[in-house]
Amino acid sequence: QVQLVESGGGLVQAGGSLRLSCAASGSTFSSNRGGWYRQAPGKQREMVARISSGGETLYADSVKGRFTISRDNAKNTIYLQMNSLKFEDTAVYYCNLVMFTSYWGQGTQVTVSS
Repeated sequence: QVQLVESGGGLVQAGGSLRLSCAASGSTFSSNRGGWYRQAPGKQREMVARISSGGETLYADSVKGRFTISRDNAKNTIYLQMNSLKFEDTAVYYCNLVMFTSYWGQGTQVTVSS
């Protein structure tokens, strides 16, 4: 059974930084695609950043140059480093792993105060 556990969310002022972590069990990020998605109140869930098993990354236009996704194979963990945070980055952030189907973490709240 695949389980994803996120951590690192919180409250931060605009312009600040946060780093999210997602640890996987039951599967590995090194062999599958991992990613971060977010959902703001009243909006659909959207892709923020993804990393393939080969290490290729993809970012939403809204976070390019500010967010960085990375992976630690030894810890079976992916990270999302978020810099220059904006009020509009406020959302629940979800970790995702794709292995035949999508698996999701429980979500972690990120709140950016203006």
